[in-house]
Amino acid sequence: MPSPPYAFATTDPNVGVAKVPDERLERLAVMSASRKVVPASVQFVDIGGLVEGASSGEGLGNKFLAHIREVDAVVYLLRAFQDPDVPGPSDPLECLRIVELELALADLETVESQIEKRRKAAKQDRGIAEEVAALDAALAVLAEGVPVYRGGLDAGQRGLLRNWFLLTNKPVMAVVNVDEEQLAAVDEIVGPVQAELGEHGEALAMCVQLEAEAAQFDGEERTEVLEALGLGEGALPRFVHTAYHLLGLRTFFTTGDKESRAWTFRAGSKAPQVAGRIHTDFERGFIRAEVIHWDELLEIGSWSKAREVGKLRVEGKDYEVVDGDVLEIRFNV
Repeated sequence: MPSPPYAFATTDPNVGVAKVPDERLERLAVMSASRKVVPASVQFVDIGGLVEGASSGEGLGNKFLAHIREVDAVVYLLRAFQDPDVPGPSDPLECLRIVELELALADLETVESQIEKRRKAAKQDRGIAEEVAALDAALAVLAEGVPVYRGGLDAGQRGLLRNWFLLTNKPVMAVVNVDEEQLAAVDEIVGPVQAELGEHGEALAMCVQLEAEAAQFDGEERTEVLEALGLGEGALPRFVHTAYHLLGLRTFFTTGDKESRAWTFRAGSKAPQVAGRIHTDFERGFIRAEVIHWDELLEIGSWSKAREVGKLRVEGKDYEVVDGDVLEIRFNV
């Protein structure tokens, strides 16, 4: 995605897919002498910056927020330095306040436009009474400019609100964008943001401009550029991993001489649902899964050796797959 040095570079969303770096996959591929390696991925939707007053039409207004209503989590990019080309504060805490307030006001508009209809419907259908109660609870906190995730609603209420695609009813991560001169003080800069979010979100620092420059290179070249820029391993892998886990996503693997692949699944999924990530037939005709954790498999040295020494576990339909499991699925349709 572009990283332009000016505000409102586009009114349209930029959509990108980031590969999830995973040393486990690389090591499994080496073990199996795989001809192809396929990592997991996460899709990101980047929208233009919010300014104070967006909910009342300032800047781009809030209509373009529809582009992210169906995403599963939201990342706030908060600036921590002065930039004459970009309006708004350079204090990331103030940036956080503006973003949370504008998103809360956008959600308030959504709830206010529909809640009276739902209240009337609840008189005819008592089955939606709990949903209306959740909407009333959300309305109360949003009217105060407080995002739903800070509003004290319980998990059940927030679950009932999921079909409303509220922007502040999603997991949150804050990326504090620092400049090159601030790299030595990132903990001091990010600390207050993390303290403000508390248990409601995660915060990390990133020099977006330098990371964007390094991202143009691959492999060893990228490592050399990162080191030359003083970024170490870079913050991008950590950002992708944090986003991945924020979404409640986990990884299982398949490995062989043809291909080693990382597959994405929801935490808490059972073996048949996970098998369906490979192919729907695997879920429909699921019989069993042979399972071993990635590190144990590497220690043994190969799938065939693991079978010979009896280290492959046979798991059925009730098995809850664990992050890092290596699977081979048996099915029949």
